[in-house]
Amino acid sequence: MSKNFPLPHEALEDLTKRFPTPFYIYDEKAIREYVRYFHKAFSIFPEFREYFAVKACPNPYILKILAEEGCGADCSSLPELMLSKMVGMKGEFVMFTSNETPASEYEYAAAEGDIINLDDITHIEYLKKTLGKLPETICFRYNPGQAKHGCNSIIGSPEEAKYGCTREQLVDAYRICRENGVKKFGLHTMVASNELNPDFFIDTAKLVFDLAVELKEKAGVSISFVDLGGGIGIPYKPGQKAVDLDYVARGIKKLYDEKVVPAGLDPMRICFECGRPITGPFGYLVTRAIHEKHIYREYVGVDASMADLMRPGMYGAYHEVTVSGKEDAPRDHVYDVVGSLCENCDKFAVQRELPKIDVGDLIIVHDAGAHGRAMGFNYNGKLRAGELLLRADGSVKQIRRRETIDDLFATLDLDGVKDFE
Repeated sequence: MSKNFPLPHEALEDLTKRFPTPFYIYDEKAIREYVRYFHKAFSIFPEFREYFAVKACPNPYILKILAEEGCGADCSSLPELMLSKMVGMKGEFVMFTSNETPASEYEYAAAEGDIINLDDITHIEYLKKTLGKLPETICFRYNPGQAKHGCNSIIGSPEEAKYGCTREQLVDAYRICRENGVKKFGLHTMVASNELNPDFFIDTAKLVFDLAVELKEKAGVSISFVDLGGGIGIPYKPGQKAVDLDYVARGIKKLYDEKVVPAGLDPMRICFECGRPITGPFGYLVTRAIHEKHIYREYVGVDASMADLMRPGMYGAYHEVTVSGKEDAPRDHVYDVVGSLCENCDKFAVQRELPKIDVGDLIIVHDAGAHGRAMGFNYNGKLRAGELLLRADGSVKQIRRRETIDDLFATLDLDGVKDFE
């Protein structure tokens, strides 16, 4: 069965008269409903916060919706911090998790009172030198190495990943920060991406809770909050199931009662920093078939490209593809659905069974609302797609215009090149 799209074919065709393809469109109502489900599932804890991973969909309209629903922001760069501030996310509602971070970005985060999540023990002295003193709140990222199994290829195995501190380093790191006047401590880990096994997240919580107890004993610090990272996947492929958040919350709560409460660490805020499940299933790349090619394979060429959605080309990632108005038609043709880049990996679907596609058909690439437009680029001089928001009342608002040639050339010295010898 084809995945659903929130607009009927006729309404989508009308929309393309105002906003030519390709474009992204996000479903506000569905995003809000999922966030409410997330918060309800974890309401069994004394305190819970979802820090939306801004990298997944860095648009202030989306961030404002999430701020209204009680989310914070997980940021990894200065522009992400600035976008979050624009919509009122700051202070303890911003988790700044960055690696190889310039001093100026730490200065900005500290000035806003954002939580700084350090990636390495050596960053303590770097941050102290940058700010003059350490902030009152500090968090560290934990890399469990071989202690955590079952991770996937997007982030890589922990022992091969560039992120975070070892368990041994953390004891020293928290002790040093305590001795330098830090008052409040957090603990963070992020060891998977697009994981669909709910037990994976419960196991991660066990790892982190055990470490929090150890840090109290060995470093003399009480962990006020734990950030269990993101990584909750979505069912891109037919037959896959979404992660049951109620199951995950109950499993983590059982561990909380067994480990955190007896250690005297209750109440401890439980945090996630998900991006993909929040916006991923509720964002769509809409493109139009503009060519067909019949050689060794059957090809359909569209007006979007890997520059608009790089996941299939970069990871070989699967995205469901449907043809607007032909959702119930037999899938009796096999196509590669491709863009126009000078790279053979510029494909949205490979040997995919689809209805007969005619030039002019609108093609919808599903589950593109996270790490889609955000990962766009300008190779071959491509202009990145704009973004639309389908409001809860059924209206559509443009929330990012499509790039123009002037945008692409804006950083070039076009006047100087005329006289260049």
